[in-house]
Amino acid sequence: MVTADTPAGQRFSAFGRGSSAAFPPGSVFGERWIVVGEDTLIGAEVTLSAGMVPGQDLGPVPVLHIGDRCVIGRGSHIVAHHSLVIGDDVFTGPYVYITDQNHGYADPDMPIGRQMPHNAAVRIGSGSWLGAGAVILPGACIGRNVVIAAGSVVRGTVPDRCVVAGVPARIVRSYVPGDGWSPPSRPPAPVLPESVLPESVLPAPVIPESVLPASVLPASVLPESVPAGSGAVPVERIEGVAQAADPPG
Repeated sequence: MVTADTPAGQRFSAFGRGSSAAFPPGSVFGERWIVVGEDTLIGAEVTLSAGMVPGQDLGPVPVLHIGDRCVIGRGSHIVAHHSLVIGDDVFTGPYVYITDQNHGYADPDMPIGRQMPHNAAVRIGSGSWLGAGAVILPGACIGRNVVIAAGSVVRGTVPDRCVVAGVPARIVRSYVPGDGWSPPSRPPAPVLPESVLPESVLPAPVIPESVLPASVLPASVLPESVPAGSGAVPVERIEGVAQAADPPG
């Protein structure tokens, strides 16, 4: 585990009191340009990187800031090159991807992986929640207390106090002061007590009496006699109940 007092924690530009990074870590490099606030929990296998490769000089100021009391979910990737700021009290689900750099593709004849990338600052407002598998693209500016639905791909500006979902993410709910959340949550279907359910929708008995046999072996299916020489034991009826007769001789 990495804390402010461990050698790994002291490699960061700042690693706040009460913060920790779980073991095993993901790929972590460029710590000199990474700031982690206080009381923040970074899950196992989380990648935190500044720059494209270890040892790259990114200048005099940090490029990745994670605020106080944040929780970064297991397996998430936070990859900064230019400016990526996560506010206080931001929680993410597992396997979230956040970056401020994307591949360029201006030249249609050159492999995209060999073209110069493009940087655009990313901001995630305090108090927001990013669901599992969300992707935050370069240039995204997310407001305060925003819900990013699981699996969403976010770009552009997202205002405060709203819910976004989809690919690309769109606003599906927003908070209106004085009116609350709009549209309102869909109410759950009513559950009626059994006493008010009509008989037509109540389940019938598993085996209705009308189909139960009068006896285990109804008299109507018993033979009157058996063929001679068959060796079978004949039966006789006594008050509607079939019983084996004594064998002859």
